[in-house]
Amino acid sequence: MKYSDYRRLGFRRVAAAVPGIRIADVNHNVEQIAAMVADAGDCDLIVFPELCVSGYTCADLFLQTTLLDSVQAGLVRLAHITSDSDTCIVVGAPLRYGNKLYNCAVYIRRGSIIGIVPKVHVPNYGEFYEQRWFASGGDVALTSINLHNQADVPFGRDILIECEGMVIATDICEDLWVPVPPSSLGVAAGANVVVNLSASNETIGKHRYRRELISQQSARSRCAYIYASAGPGESSTDLVFPGYAAVCEDGTMLAESDRFSHEAVLVKADIDIQSLDFDRRRTNTFPADTETPHRLVPSQSLKHSHFNDGEHHDEVNIVEFENRAIDPHPFVPADPVHKDENCTEIIHIQCLGLRQRLSAINCRTLVVGISGGLDSTLALLVACRTFDLMDIPRSGIVGITMPGLATTDRTRDNAWQLMERLGVTAMEIPIGKAVAGHFEDIGQNPAIHDATYENSQARERTQILMDMANKTGGIVLGTGDLSELALGWCTYNGDHMSMYGVNASVPKTLVKHLVEWFASRTPDEKEAAILRDIIDTPISPELVPSDDPAQEIAQKTEDLVGPYELHDFFLFNMLRHGFSPTKTFHLARKAFRDAYDDATILKWMRTFYRRFFSQQFKRSCMPDGPKVGSVCLSPRGDWRMPSDASASLWLAEIDALTEKMTPKTEKNDD
Repeated sequence: MKYSDYRRLGFRRVAAAVPGIRIADVNHNVEQIAAMVADAGDCDLIVFPELCVSGYTCADLFLQTTLLDSVQAGLVRLAHITSDSDTCIVVGAPLRYGNKLYNCAVYIRRGSIIGIVPKVHVPNYGEFYEQRWFASGGDVALTSINLHNQADVPFGRDILIECEGMVIATDICEDLWVPVPPSSLGVAAGANVVVNLSASNETIGKHRYRRELISQQSARSRCAYIYASAGPGESSTDLVFPGYAAVCEDGTMLAESDRFSHEAVLVKADIDIQSLDFDRRRTNTFPADTETPHRLVPSQSLKHSHFNDGEHHDEVNIVEFENRAIDPHPFVPADPVHKDENCTEIIHIQCLGLRQRLSAINCRTLVVGISGGLDSTLALLVACRTFDLMDIPRSGIVGITMPGLATTDRTRDNAWQLMERLGVTAMEIPIGKAVAGHFEDIGQNPAIHDATYENSQARERTQILMDMANKTGGIVLGTGDLSELALGWCTYNGDHMSMYGVNASVPKTLVKHLVEWFASRTPDEKEAAILRDIIDTPISPELVPSDDPAQEIAQKTEDLVGPYELHDFFLFNMLRHGFSPTKTFHLARKAFRDAYDDATILKWMRTFYRRFFSQQFKRSCMPDGPKVGSVCLSPRGDWRMPSDASASLWLAEIDALTEKMTPKTEKNDD
């Protein structure tokens, strides 16, 4: 598999490296750096620590001509040693320009030094006294510098390096710790990757703060942030350097090293340039790529050095991700602590939204259809908590179970028992007789289990809920979730409609965790047991009866439209990142490699895109509901799409993938 296939999908492989150095031993340090470049393999970019060519703790040796001459020769030698590599290498070195010495980031690629960026913010407080040796690069406009036998190397604070679709800006250690880091200006000029060559010593609590700085700068800049800090070999006379390396993307740590290693450190990750670019296009407050980003200081501008000659290929081979974890359940945090925090916050959002709606219309009655399934259970639990917060008796919640032509005893019993345990007003209104009369009125053969057979039941239930809301002076609380809205898996003007859809932005993969969250917190063991049985019940609309008496639930939703975990994965990557079907497929192969084969993923992916486009008309008139996450389908803000848009481009791409993945059989001439 060619690494260019990763690039075609928008990924770039980057690394943060911390070599074992010797102070002032330039030849040794160059050898160590070159060896790490070779060991790193097919990386597009490798970042090394601040002043790693000489060592950060050289102190007054920085003023010695012998050391400075050796550094210049060492950089040229490093370029020569790595000339066969396509990797862009960034190393730290002390360099002279004019009558001053600068702490610099030096960019090397394919045997040439292609750009040099000096440190802007030079600290001189506490344990730092860099101004004793180094000048600030803040006053250095774009110019050029001669290094040993290489002339006219671009030099200045305003250089961006372009390489393989990456536009790279530079911070050097302290630059990250100031109110406006130089990388912020670089990002405003179009940089999507920031490197930080650092020599940050360790003190109690500093690592947590440093890590937060990296994450926050990456998040607000919508960029990848690659950080490498000094480690083994630096002087411990007064300070200890932990050798920390990290790669962060849009606020998420993709890879990071342990600290205090006695050996060289290398961390690699595949950053997603496509995802970053999508986020920037989506966020209209993100600054435009401009040659004059400093709008408050118009005289300053950032210049691009162009070294972009990425390969192009007509087809994408199978990609096996090695340096990037792919979460199969992006709506549900894998970490139990984060999951608990998210569930708590989501419930608060749902309750606050419902409380505000009830208060605004001066309503003290809710009508909820209770099926004994996950969605209606979550809606009922949220309603109960909201009434408790508003100090309204739960009897104002009217839960109605409406057994129909395929309702099972399990779901009916769970619905009744849950309403009783929660103390709401419980009612049962069977719909069989009314539906049979309706079939007779419209000439529907009840033996034909088609869409009319199913939707008539859903609409009859909605009519009951709406009329009971009128009768009780309340509103109908919708129970449908985000996944159902994405697929259009709801009956238009049936369960599709309500006065407030409390689950409208909660995906199906998350609903069960929210119900479990309630189950784990209730002191009522019987209630918890009911909730967990509901979680274990197969998802079904229960509209078609079983031909087999031994089969309790005949109509299982995931057998009909596909696994919700796949659909939620497709939805997240389409809406949150704007990924193509091709890229989403490759991500899904990695995420679900132990659960689904390629044919299964492609089959349900086609179903997802086909239904997502064809069912937009249902979303165009969906009820109000609270937004709880970054993906939402409300037509009033988050997702605006014409109902008659064509899915042909997306389906054609999936068909091409399916053709590519289908095993070829040899033609039998016999």
